Amino acid sequence: MTVGRRIWSEKNIHLFFEVSLWLKAIMAVLEIVGGILAYFVSRQFLLNLVIIATRGELAEDPRDMVANYLLQTAEHFSISEQHFTAFYLLGHGIVKLFVIVGLLRQKLWYYPVGMVVFGLFIVYQLYQFSFTHSLWLIFVSALDAVVVLLTWHEYRYLRGALTRTG
Repeated sequence: MTVGRRIWSEKNIHLFFEVSLWLKAIMAVLEIVGGILAYFVSRQFLLNLVIIATRGELAEDPRDMVANYLLQTAEHFSISEQHFTAFYLLGHGIVKLFVIVGLLRQKLWYYPVGMVVFGLFIVYQLYQFSFTHSLWLIFVSALDAVVVLLTWHEYRYLRGALTRTG
């Protein structure tokens, strides 16, 4: 057996699938925590935090693009934006975690649901990218695309295994 075939063995693909799901589960929990914090943290607290975080960089270079962007964003962060951010993070995290738990439990109906949900996340993230040009959205969308492909593969494999034993 060649090295390439060993890397792409069914066992390794399944392991990669599970690792990607656990990484996404960690991200989902962080989104849920972030959503809760975003709802309860005051605008002034957020602004003070950004001022502290960017103070050194702005003292070194007052034109620092990232530090100035963070500062301006925090200064103009409205209550409605805060509530949207909290709702989005909380909702996104809960839905993602729900799907991931079902996939980790190998419940067959979760696979098509997961592919649709992650596909919709990709569409929305790419839509947001058209406004923000955030490379983070491209990274997360690429990770979601890999998870969709792995989910599709796992679904086909499990369905085939059930057919063979059924």
